[in-house]
Amino acid sequence: MTTTPIVEARAIHKHFGHLHVLKGVDLRVAEKELVFLIGPSGSGKSTLLRCLNRLEDPSSGSVMVDGIDMLDARTDINKARQRIGMVFQSFNLYPHMTALGNVALALRKVQGMGKAEAEARAGKALDRVHLGDRADHYPLQLSGGQQQRVAIARAIALEPRVMLFDEPTSALDPELVGGVLAVMRELREDGMTMVVVSHEMGFAKAAADRVVFMADGMIVEEGNPADFFDAPKHERTRNFIRQIERH
Repeated sequence: MTTTPIVEARAIHKHFGHLHVLKGVDLRVAEKELVFLIGPSGSGKSTLLRCLNRLEDPSSGSVMVDGIDMLDARTDINKARQRIGMVFQSFNLYPHMTALGNVALALRKVQGMGKAEAEARAGKALDRVHLGDRADHYPLQLSGGQQQRVAIARAIALEPRVMLFDEPTSALDPELVGGVLAVMRELREDGMTMVVVSHEMGFAKAAADRVVFMADGMIVEEGNPADFFDAPKHERTRNFIRQIERH
């Protein structure tokens, strides 16, 4: 791992009222690394992801992304977020806009590009997710998997330094998952730094550099996929892996 990680979260605590969701989590992500966060529901995975780009404000701790102190009051958070693409479970596309329009809108709103430049870059982003031929289609004319790939194109069009994926395939029918994972694999091969919350264990085994297992708001264990899945050290990890392999 490089000496200076591109993402570094230290001692992250998050409270929602009396609920203590994150309990002193440390996470470092090296440039070009794909880190997979797994764990039971309610373990804090998605909350941790949302703390990295300040969609949630940590109760305490520090978050550095690409040299920017995300919790500093002086940080322009909207500008900082341009470095951190995020893809959610739901696609959040505008139904009245084409695939090209959805991707170009982000460039025009966030980066102030003119229409022609934004559409040219949006077209390239759609090509990267293999949807160049669907640029003029509206979301309702696309499958769920294609809509999620448009959402990925919208994020990568902003040329982020880091991509966060929060359960990107969980809302998809099983036969549509492969296309989304194939795009994520290509992004990884292109050198994109990625933090992924997902239940796609086959993808974790094949593509991740590191798997991080969370439970009860803490990181219990982490390691490379081979060691993590074949020889987990903690009983809690072993139980979780047994459980998911039964399903």
